[in-house]
Amino acid sequence: MMQMRRPPRVSMSRCLGVFLFIGCFLVPASLARFIVEKNSLRVTSPEKIKGTYDTAIGNFGIPKYGGSMAGVVVYPKDNKNGCREFADFGISFKSKAGALPTFVLVDRGDCFFALKVWNVQKAGASAVLVADDIDEALITMDTPQEDGSSAKYVENITIPSALIEKSFSDILKKSLSNGDMVNVNLDWREAVPHPDDRVEYELWTNSNDECGVKCDMLMEFVKDFKGPAQILERGGYTQFTPHYITWYCPQAFTLSRQCKSQCINHGRYCAPDPEQDFSIGYEGKDVVLENLRQLCVYKVANETHRPWTWWDYVTDFQIRCPMKEKKYNKECSDSVIRSLGILIFPLSCMPLIRNHYVGESE
Repeated sequence: MMQMRRPPRVSMSRCLGVFLFIGCFLVPASLARFIVEKNSLRVTSPEKIKGTYDTAIGNFGIPKYGGSMAGVVVYPKDNKNGCREFADFGISFKSKAGALPTFVLVDRGDCFFALKVWNVQKAGASAVLVADDIDEALITMDTPQEDGSSAKYVENITIPSALIEKSFSDILKKSLSNGDMVNVNLDWREAVPHPDDRVEYELWTNSNDECGVKCDMLMEFVKDFKGPAQILERGGYTQFTPHYITWYCPQAFTLSRQCKSQCINHGRYCAPDPEQDFSIGYEGKDVVLENLRQLCVYKVANETHRPWTWWDYVTDFQIRCPMKEKKYNKECSDSVIRSLGILIFPLSCMPLIRNHYVGESE
């Protein structure tokens, strides 16, 4: 399977031998929800902690889809959060010839997920496990918003990474502190769907059209890929699922201007302000709501056996409802929906959002 370097905001996840990145998913009972791409981490020794544990695949680097990796877990004595270069502490994770690959366990917090993974990669490790610092459902480790400094390393991350639950990380840390050698096997095989002869792929996307080069590249990709995607979908050769990544506002700040502007559902689902200026233009919550509308369109189109209609809606919305023309709103969305003959009443999934989130950068 060919692996390609991702353009900004378009990450690659499996599709016809090409890793693509974009996102959305709808839930049963007319509820829309965001999802987390998971894989399994199996502890093979020591005996007392043997078992299989869920992890959340990081939204950067190169996951070994369809494969697995065995290795030994290491928890550094210094720089436990991985926010500084390990060379500053004289630490190297390079495996000796014939030795198992090194999985480095680092703590969440104080810096971007991607920076942690980059620092561990530079120190010679083969994979990274990020230990969550609170008891919560797994989320997707997202890339930081493009700020120049992060762009220098995000696109150069090549090792896989995964977030693990706090309870599991506590088990690993206790075993390591007792001097145990902890062997694990990270398995990506269940992340590749193959129930029939169709190629199944996931597309991670964003409806924001004012975030600069990243948004421009994403919109161009969707426009160019629409034709082939619809032909393959109509012919029964493929099955796609769109996804969207969000972040959440910490509870202490849910009443702040920033959270009220960028979030819905009491800070549970947020998106960055398109103009990066809270006093002008559209708000982040406008983007979240349009992302949700696109999720609902996919759900309705899929349930009526016309999933390719999603591509028509997304590309038509880009053309007819741009932010720069002040048309990025529900009214314009409704006009696109009507023009495509999509039934309006099933879109009752819009006001109901499941109470969990998935994508964060720290």
